[in-house]
Amino acid sequence: MKPIFYILLLLLPFHLSAQQKLSGIVKDEQGKPLDAATLTISQHGQVISSQLADLGKFTLTGLNESPYQLSVSLIGYKSILRTFNLPKDSLSLMMLSDSKQLKEVAITFTKPTVERKIDRVVFNVENSIMASGGTAWDALGKAPGVQTANDGAVKANNKGVTVYMDGKPVRLSGDDLAAYLQSIPSDQISKIEVMPNPSSKYEAQGGAVIDIITKKIKADGFNAGLNGGYTRGQLNRFTGGGLFNYRKNKLNIFGTYSYSDRDVQRNLEQYTIFQTPSSYAYWNMNKINISGNKVNNYTAGADYNLTDNQVIGVLVTGNNSANTGSSKAMTNIYNNYHVNPDSVLNTGSNSAGQTNQYSFNLNYKAKLDSSGRGLNVDLDYAPYTRNNTQQLNNLTYLPDGSLASAPYHTSFPATQKINIWSGQLDYTYKLGKIWSMESGLKYTSTVSENQFDFFNTAGAAPVLDPSKSDQFKYTENTAAGYTNINGAFGHWNFKGGLRAEYTSTKGLSQSLDSINVNKYLRIFPTVFVTYKASENNEFGFNYSKRIDRPDYRQLNPAKSYSSPYNYWSGNPFLKPAIINSFQLSYTLHQNYTFSAVFTQIDDLASNVTVQDNVNKTFYDTQQNIGSIKDLGTELSSVHHPASWWEINNTAQGYFRTQNSDQPGNTYNYRQFYFYLRTDHAFTIDKNSGLKAEVSAWYNSAVQQGTLRVAQTYDLSTGISKQVFNKQGTLKFSAADLLYSNPYRILINNQGQNNGIYQKNDTRTFTVSLSYKLGKSVAAARQRTTASEQERKRAN
Repeated sequence: MKPIFYILLLLLPFHLSAQQKLSGIVKDEQGKPLDAATLTISQHGQVISSQLADLGKFTLTGLNESPYQLSVSLIGYKSILRTFNLPKDSLSLMMLSDSKQLKEVAITFTKPTVERKIDRVVFNVENSIMASGGTAWDALGKAPGVQTANDGAVKANNKGVTVYMDGKPVRLSGDDLAAYLQSIPSDQISKIEVMPNPSSKYEAQGGAVIDIITKKIKADGFNAGLNGGYTRGQLNRFTGGGLFNYRKNKLNIFGTYSYSDRDVQRNLEQYTIFQTPSSYAYWNMNKINISGNKVNNYTAGADYNLTDNQVIGVLVTGNNSANTGSSKAMTNIYNNYHVNPDSVLNTGSNSAGQTNQYSFNLNYKAKLDSSGRGLNVDLDYAPYTRNNTQQLNNLTYLPDGSLASAPYHTSFPATQKINIWSGQLDYTYKLGKIWSMESGLKYTSTVSENQFDFFNTAGAAPVLDPSKSDQFKYTENTAAGYTNINGAFGHWNFKGGLRAEYTSTKGLSQSLDSINVNKYLRIFPTVFVTYKASENNEFGFNYSKRIDRPDYRQLNPAKSYSSPYNYWSGNPFLKPAIINSFQLSYTLHQNYTFSAVFTQIDDLASNVTVQDNVNKTFYDTQQNIGSIKDLGTELSSVHHPASWWEINNTAQGYFRTQNSDQPGNTYNYRQFYFYLRTDHAFTIDKNSGLKAEVSAWYNSAVQQGTLRVAQTYDLSTGISKQVFNKQGTLKFSAADLLYSNPYRILINNQGQNNGIYQKNDTRTFTVSLSYKLGKSVAAARQRTTASEQERKRAN
């Protein structure tokens, strides 16, 4: 009961007091009701709420007896300001016409491309020249502090991230994530919110959070948008998709669909030196791997307004993919410094599988009064299944062409089933005159079942090898509670919170004959403070503590073989990593931001290679490698040398210290590394919507654990033009023109000496077309489901 007690302590009592409501009407000089007049209610200089008059009528709720200021404005009429006290029966307001008004009044308001808020940076894609006419993936890479790689990896301010689409995680990773986002036109994106240190409302799991907010057609009736693209690298890639919306009265039905058919080729070179006091062997492998992926992504949902302040909705998302893979590898083995190979391994592999992921969400949201009290409830069920079968064949030849050993033929069928049930309740309310509060509860139950079978297929019939097979079952239950507080006074803005999570896990491995049980309660504080010294000068500080639990694949001890001497295996004894982050920032003119940052990660789970120099085996596993400390600076700036030219620059530099005392994996490293990026956008012809862009970035070498990751850099360009009366956008782009973005790793530590060089299919040429039907679009209603973080860990 103690864990539950601690969680409930975080939840402040709901704010209850005697509250009143006040009705009224806004009329013109002739007594006619004025529709859509804007009413803003303030108290002691603090804006409480704002609403539009409905045919002149309005109702103010959640009021007390304190004095209030009410301002009313409407185009063509003089604004009015009234002060009133309660109790009062009603208000009747008359607006006088503005005789000085021009015959035609056009009011335009453009948000800045980048907005810096107390706990996040908002990148307004719809106002960005650089992001227009591209894809969601292009726009993501242009957001401040965000780095994207062609293999689908994403970082924000040097942290791994969870990517969301309208409050829901994109349940894809790597190339699949990039392909999915490349199928969505950036013209359908309203904004991208980057949260390096998320507030306590978000799950403590993981690093930063990036939420991509899409536009949603709001016109009545049926409206739709379409897009498609073709990419040529070493192989072909096709993408296509669309969205629709039907709105009538209180009902809104909406959905999206995208299809991706991608073939990617990767060329891999790997060497391993097995050395003992009495022997030396050099193994050199060259491998060509081709992967195919056909993916259907879709969402379907409906919202129904029960009243003006209550909405209930359902949302279903699905991801169905069919994956294939084939590889051919040749490994030359040189013993005792011989010039010619002593033996050669020819290894071939074929795999095929399917992945099905779904999410079923029921949501209820209510606005309880005009003071800001609100209630949100989410119920979720998210099933996940994955089936894959790999066949591996290996022949070892001597220099004379004869077989050195019997053929090695195996088959590995594997299945994974994950079921996630979760529920979440969020309540917002006011505390006094300044503070806004938010509290919530969440409970999640996860069961992951994994079956891995190892068959020897060299004979007439497959023979199961129980010693290399495994059944692994993992359960995790987490109860959480949080409270956030937010307030502004004078030049100061404050937001803070506490989150408590009580987690119980159990891992059962048949092959290891072990049960691993873990129970722990953790408290996660967050603090955000800004001080606006003047209109152009702002200072900030934030701190957060988070946890990074290993995903289910990292915990699974089943062995996945790439050759008779090389395999991958998870570790069921991994501990969660703890992340502490501090940041001090200064912003000038909203265009230049300088930050000093410090991040410490303890018990980081990372890839670790293990060499057996006697038996000539090599495998990759997961291990808590120790602690990493990054101290650095981050600088971002926006320049407009001319009205047709926009420049966005990012510079990040860090000094890293890391150490580990794990047996067989001890080290103590000190290193400086950095990341530089510049993006240039040119408006060639504003009337026809002809634009161009050039992007370049450089990532220096970095050490993570025993892995030394080499430098990479990239130069890309593109051009776009609006077509079909500006309803469509045609784009051509060329990525990684210098073919300079490979994946290179070197390891030289405690008897290990190996390296990997992988040439990814990153130099590509793309042509795409997006077309929208309908005129009015806006940001979609965000739906953050209760199971979002757990489903992300399944990938």
